[in-house]
Amino acid sequence: MPDVSLLETFETPTKTPFLIEHVNEEFTSVCPVTGHPDFGTITLRYEPASSCIELKSLKMYHQSFRNEGIFYEAVTNKMRDDLVQCMDPTWLQIVTNWKGRGGIRSTITATHGNVPACWQGT
Repeated sequence: MPDVSLLETFETPTKTPFLIEHVNEEFTSVCPVTGHPDFGTITLRYEPASSCIELKSLKMYHQSFRNEGIFYEAVTNKMRDDLVQCMDPTWLQIVTNWKGRGGIRSTITATHGNVPACWQGT
């Protein structure tokens, strides 16, 4: 399984609410049915509570999926659950956009918490 122990955080720099967006355009995992590589873009959006995710640790965590046989939906929900456990954010959204295979592209979204007012409509 992907290595959640790689995730590290740092203290949120302000008590004032703000939103963070990180995009990984080079995500890879493996289709558990065909064994072929899956390529996707992972977008993490969140409103931190007391901690933020450290980027190198997030990159290493993403890379731990590289040889993992896992469906798109499981990737998305696993990331949401692991990041919520690690950071306990006020709100979090993971959007995975997968490159097409056989003429079908997929987008999967998983969330935690209520969407912040300043993010609604974007």
